[in-house]
Amino acid sequence: MRRVLEAAPSFSVRRSKIMEISIMLDKLIDGMWVSLLIFGTTLIFSLPLGLLISFGRMAKNPAVRTIFKLYISIMRGTPLMLQLMVIYFGPHYILGMQISPTYKNTAAAIGFILNYAAYFAEIYRGGIESMPVGQYEAAKILGYNKIQTFMRIIFPQVVKRILPSVTNETITLVKDTSLAFTIGVMEMFTVSKALVSSQASMLPFLFAGIFYYLFNLIVAFLMERLEKKLNYYR
Repeated sequence: MRRVLEAAPSFSVRRSKIMEISIMLDKLIDGMWVSLLIFGTTLIFSLPLGLLISFGRMAKNPAVRTIFKLYISIMRGTPLMLQLMVIYFGPHYILGMQISPTYKNTAAAIGFILNYAAYFAEIYRGGIESMPVGQYEAAKILGYNKIQTFMRIIFPQVVKRILPSVTNETITLVKDTSLAFTIGVMEMFTVSKALVSSQASMLPFLFAGIFYYLFNLIVAFLMERLEKKLNYYR
């Protein structure tokens, strides 16, 4: 009987710890979905936008080319954290607009998309300009117009060439989602910081680190599979 009474507090402590970890994991999972949403939204919109920006960067008109070159220079030359703060606070302090509580999610999406589109634009530009001029001339002889030449001949080869660089930026994006905390978005890193402060435990940071690492492993694996699939010369 005495042993049972002594074991009861120990069991209660273990049960309490399990409950704390369970609640912590639930909150971290909520933050994880926000991180995944930022990641997915950024990729979906920044990849095509980057291609359009690369066209502007390579335009024959000097004025158009300079505008897009300046945009890329600003996006790549200033911290993403600063860009998020300008996009979030700018409408209020510059235009006097009232900021809604949900605007922070929109601001995060806009900031990430505009920033990564600039990086992807330079990657696209490097891939497009590396294509031999002879391929354009051959396509013209075969009767292809400029759009057909690019979409059917040039672009598929460009994708294959730039895929390693796109993979590196995608992996960086996984980690950069943590910068959304700057404007109060409750993504994985923000949630883990709050839990560490409230529970005086490093476990939330450990779980967050595992999430980022595993997510990057998955991204690297998928991109490697895609790269092998496009390696049609083998």
